This record gives sequence, C-alpha cells and structure tokens, in this order.
Amino acid sequence: MGNNVDKTKEIIENGQAVLGIEFGSTRIKAILIAPDKKPIAEGSHEWENRLLRGIWTYTYEDIWDGFRSAYKALKEDVKAKYGVTLKKLKGMGISAMMHGYLAFGKNEEEKVKAGEAPSPLVPFRTWRNNITEDAADKLTMLFNYNIPERYSISHIYQAILDEEDHVDDITFCTTLAGYVHWCLTGKKCLGIGDASGMFPIDAEAKKYNQEMMDKFSSLLMVQELNWKLIDILPKILLAGEDAGKLTKKGVLLMDPEGDLEEGIPLCPPEGDAGTGMTATNAVRVMTGNISAGTSVFAMIVLEKELEKYYKEIDIVTTPDGSPVAMVHANNCTSDLNAWVNIFREFADTFGMDISNDDLYGKLYNKALEGDKDCGGLLSYGYVSGENITGITEGRPLFVRKPDSKFTLANFMRTHLYSALAAIRLGMVILSKENVVIKRVIGHGGLFKTEGVGQRVVSAAMNTPVTVMETAGEGGAYGIALLADYMLYKEEEEGLADYLDKKVFEGAEGITEVPDKEETLGFSEFTKRYVNGLPIEDEAGHSLV
Repeated sequence: MGNNVDKTKEIIENGQAVLGIEFGSTRIKAILIAPDKKPIAEGSHEWENRLLRGIWTYTYEDIWDGFRSAYKALKEDVKAKYGVTLKKLKGMGISAMMHGYLAFGKNEEEKVKAGEAPSPLVPFRTWRNNITEDAADKLTMLFNYNIPERYSISHIYQAILDEEDHVDDITFCTTLAGYVHWCLTGKKCLGIGDASGMFPIDAEAKKYNQEMMDKFSSLLMVQELNWKLIDILPKILLAGEDAGKLTKKGVLLMDPEGDLEEGIPLCPPEGDAGTGMTATNAVRVMTGNISAGTSVFAMIVLEKELEKYYKEIDIVTTPDGSPVAMVHANNCTSDLNAWVNIFREFADTFGMDISNDDLYGKLYNKALEGDKDCGGLLSYGYVSGENITGITEGRPLFVRKPDSKFTLANFMRTHLYSALAAIRLGMVILSKENVVIKRVIGHGGLFKTEGVGQRVVSAAMNTPVTVMETAGEGGAYGIALLADYMLYKEEEEGLADYLDKKVFEGAEGITEVPDKEETLGFSEFTKRYVNGLPIEDEAGHSLV
C-alpha cells in the first residue's frame, strides 16, 4: 500500500495527473486521474437549482462558490491521502448539464479580459425550464427537425419572440460548461456534443447546420437584430482538439489560494451526455448507454442520421461528432421507490428489521417470478408529465381488471416494466428506422440490484445490456478521460479506439442478453400501456 501511495504522490508532484470537473444538476464533482486512467482523488459540492421569478436557475454566486468548494475538497483529499499540495496538472476539462440559456453582453467580455467572472444579461435559464414551447414548435416546423424546449436555440428565439430588452445587447451565448471554460481560458469554444444541444449539427461537416442557420436568419424578427446567430455561438471543437490554457486569472477563479500553476491545457468543454457516454465506453457506432434513476434516458450512436424527425427523439452527438439518438423520459424509479417504501412501512409496523438492500433485492427478484406480461396489470409511474406519451400532468396510477393475476410478483414486475415503458416507445421508433444496437451500457439506481434491472432493460430494448464496474464514476470521470485523450492520443487514434484499448480493456462487467419470452411479454405490456394512456390523461384532468 505504501508503495502505491508514494508512486501516486510522485505522479501528483510531477504534474502528471489529469483533472475533470462536472457541474451536475445536484452536485459539482471534481475527479483526479493518474496516467493509468484510474481515479486517485475526488471532491464534490452539493447544490440545488432555485426558482427565481418563475425561472429555474443557478446564480452567479452558486456557480463560482460551488466550483471553488468542489476544487477545495479535491485539494484536501489529495493532501489527506498523499501529503502534498496540488500545484501542477497535465491537463483538465470542464463538463456541465447541457442546453439552457446563458447570454452575455459586451461589458461582460471586458470582465473576462480583466480576470473577473462575467454575469449573464439575464439569470441563467437551465434546461429544466419549460417556457419555450412556442419557439420550439415554430423552429421544429421551420427546420423540419425536432427542436426540444430545453435547447439553447429555443431559449434564444423565445427571448426574441417575447421582445425581451436584453436581446439586442447579446454578443455571446453559451452553455454552463462553455461559460466556465471561457472564464478560465478566455476561449469561446464548445465541444461538439455540448454544441449539439444548442443548435443542430451537420453530421458530415461537424459544424452547425448551415441550412438551418440560414432559415433562422431569414426570420423577420431575427433580421431586425444587430447580430447574426453564427457570431454569438461558441466555436465548435472535436474531442482531442486543443481548447486553450488556464490563465493566471483563471487560476484564481477556481483556486483563490493560488497554489495551482497557470498554463494547464484544457480539452473542449463538454455536456453531461457526452461525458456520460465517454465514462461508460459508449461512443462507438451501434453502441449506447442507458441511465435509469429518477428519470431515464437512452443514447444510441447512429451509423447515419435518421430519415425523418420524431418528437420523441432528440439528435445530439458524441464528443467526436457521431450522431446520437437520445430518448429521454421524465419518469422512471420515483413511483417504484414509493411502492417499495410502502413495503418498508409494512415491515416497520410488524417490527421487522430489513435493510434497504435486502428489501429492494427481495422485491425486485420476486418480480422475476411473475408472468412475463405482468398478468394483465398496468401502472403509470408518472410523478410528472411525460413528453414521449403526450401526458401533461403526472398522476401515478395502478390499474387492473377483475380477472387480472394480482400477485406480488406481477405487481413488482408491472412497476419495473412501467419505469421503462416510455423509453420502450422511443426504442420501437429506432427499430422501425432499422437502427442497429450491438451493446448498451447501463448505469443508475435501477441497476443496483444485480441482474434484475438489466434483465428488464434488456427486454425493453431487445439488446444485450452490460453493467461495468466503472459506470458509477460519472461525468467528471468522463471529462477527465477526454482531457487525457487530448494529451495522450496517438496519431489518427479515434476516441472509441482510445477508450477500448487504453481505458476499458480488460474491464469487468456483467452482461444480460434479451430473453425471448420476456421480450415478447414486454411487448404485450407495452400494448396495454399505450391503450391505457387515455386513463392516465383523464386522471390528470380529474384529480386536481
């Protein structure tokens, strides 16, 4: 053990470690990796978005206080484990939640040059805000391409439609990762994955889609502005490209003690989708990942773009520019967890001492004993509305017919199926588009009970599902790997090859392949689920 500590201490002192920092929705995490790509230290800071005047936001102070807190925690972890102060880094990268709206004016650009962190023209509007429906619908029709409400271009156009006072003053618009990177380096750039959540990407040219850019510029209200869209968006960079260096003024923004040396190279800032794909080795064509927790999203790397657009499917890209189909559902395990808590109350009432792991394990495994089609039972775990099925108001609901097979096993299997049914609908669309999926990596709370979540997801997606030991490392690990890739990639070595050969080779994982009967059973459940949607819709109108 002592030798390992001494070796890692030497790596840190010699400036060979790489830093990744990700601004997630509830936590800012910093992770330090060694040249062998293994984590050696970490730090984090918990934070929450705020609802200010009807807008979900994080304040200027939230962003920078949180950043400094997470980095300070990392420094303290390094000091506690290895007895040294972190001063040198080989490289680093910034990642954050995608989309949203951060707009800046000319005066704020001057602040960056002076070493101050600029504040946006209006409070940061995060991806969570659903205030851009009009703009998103109009742009979807204009582009003949799905533009979700959370995309940055939806926020930009909605501000134009609403004739907001600040619009004429915009000189730069970016994402949270792009903002932090700009302040640290002075560079207005963005990784292509994060950029794809701002404005649609041309998959061949790996730039903003010029045809759609021209259509946007032709809009009457846009023509009246004193800026062009292309001039206010960040420059697009691909994984592995140089994205600037940490300035002396940037050092003080993250490390007020000034211990860290300037001049550290940064990789392109990326969104949480891209870093999640990187952290799970899911950037190669015909692979993907699925994150299943409070919400659920599946990301599949496409061989080519889809023939037409679908409101249920967003198109983004990997950090190296391959098109990705993203199916996102708002609801996954919340209602399932609520039912497990009912069994917790039952156990407590009778004085039973059952651990959470045992409770979930027993109930989830009981589900595997149920009928493959859930015996005619039906549930909707809609704590909130669900965009894929067009349900605007969430009402968790359990329904059965008098002759349904109402057993504990079927009850639990029903809620597991329901947690993934909306995602299944998106996967059916991809299947009809002849999208080939060879492997999916699973991560998130649904997979904590070994084997069960994987079997259900495998049946829902009709593809093998693997859970890796490293899947829990998250996006901070993913952006650290992207910084490492920029530093250590061989000539012409693609990101997928780098991950396969230098990071995940020999990594252990457990794979579940689709069970034919379960896949057919999930299909039967899905038919029942679709047919019952009017019940769920009516519940939203009736239970107020």
